[in-house]
Amino acid sequence: MNKMEHDRISSPPYARIRRRIRFSSPRVWLVVLLVIAAGGYMLYANPFGSGAAGGGAGGRGGRGQLPPPPVHVATAETKDVPVVIRTIGTVLANATVQLKSQIDGQIFSAPFSEGQMVKAGDLLFKIDPAPYAAALRQAQATLAKDEAQATAAKSDAERNASMVARGIVSAQQNEASTATAAATAASAMADRANVEKAQLELGYTEIRSPITGKTGPILVHPGNLVKANDTTYLVSITQVQPLKISFSLPQSDVPILQDRMKQDELQASLTLRTDAALAAVPVNNDDINVKVDVLGNAIDARTGTIELRANYDNPDLRLVPGELVDVRVRLNTLRNTVTVPPEAVNVGPNGNFVYVVGDDKKAEMRAVKVAYQDDFLAAISDGLKAGERVVTEGQLRVIAGAPVQITGEPGQGGQGEGGFQRGGGQGHGQGGGQRGNGQGAKDAQGNAQGSAPTKP
Repeated sequence: MNKMEHDRISSPPYARIRRRIRFSSPRVWLVVLLVIAAGGYMLYANPFGSGAAGGGAGGRGGRGQLPPPPVHVATAETKDVPVVIRTIGTVLANATVQLKSQIDGQIFSAPFSEGQMVKAGDLLFKIDPAPYAAALRQAQATLAKDEAQATAAKSDAERNASMVARGIVSAQQNEASTATAAATAASAMADRANVEKAQLELGYTEIRSPITGKTGPILVHPGNLVKANDTTYLVSITQVQPLKISFSLPQSDVPILQDRMKQDELQASLTLRTDAALAAVPVNNDDINVKVDVLGNAIDARTGTIELRANYDNPDLRLVPGELVDVRVRLNTLRNTVTVPPEAVNVGPNGNFVYVVGDDKKAEMRAVKVAYQDDFLAAISDGLKAGERVVTEGQLRVIAGAPVQITGEPGQGGQGEGGFQRGGGQGHGQGGGQRGNGQGAKDAQGNAQGSAPTKP
């Protein structure tokens, strides 16, 4: 490089380009990213800031020990826990009938209303009986004529039989009179069958309900002509008292289900699936208790479940065929079992664990065995004793062996020390786990009104 080119590159514009290239090197960017990450960690570890009141050394100078994390706690209790499995069931009708006409004719009347409860034998449709009444009279007249002929033929046959021995009548004439008597007797028998058929067809002009149930919409109204066994039925009737509830449970529960069926103790509770938009309307949504009568004879290979059925008398017509209901089946009861709120149970790489807060306000991470858990409680079979306090909210910032700050304790409506009743309340008390809005300590330094901290 000659001196002229060196002077040109060393001039101020080119020097700035060289400095820009030097600052965009990977090492510089790595240092910048590390500084940003360290600053973010400090903000997360000390959310109260350097100016928070009551923060000790960290509050005065931004340096020092971090305050204990705020948590909610609940006290473990001993109680009997019902082991309940939940599923969705379908209401089924015991019988559904589609009424059709068995003869041709015109519908005269339909003396019932759509949606009416009817009993077995009630008249629903009446078809014009005149043609069938005339056919019955004709069959009866033919029967009377043939019966008279049969009587005369029988007398002739008996007379000829007495005279053939004396040679007055030939054997051929005797055989002919006997055959005539038998033929006329057969004709009379056929006429009697025709009379019975005509009587049946006349009876078919009145269509009655074969079962007790509720009628649906009328599809063929009076005045229309109907044909025997037409594709369109006249009306459908559904039996709504009693009903069946069908639901399925996993095949893993089959052994205990069979045992409960043998003891005749398998019960189920039904709850109607009420639309939330109709919550303002008074609705009888009490649980319906039914006894399970049928346990299926095969596992559904597609779903790995087995069908169960229960009968319900449906006295107030609350259930309707085809309706979906929530089903709860009690499989067992765990006696004197330690229970905690379900949010207290955490899942780690080695299984379930809880944070136990001792008298020194320090958190201990303890492995537990969960025997049963639902939306309201967790039954602990090993690892926890009644009376111990467990963390229910704020576990993310808890460090095993480090102190914690208990906040958000239950107020009115709670279960006292360590209760975990769900609902709203206002006030203060030792223990936590109540969900809802309340007035309590929200941070580590003072009280504030608002919703209690939720589990991260």
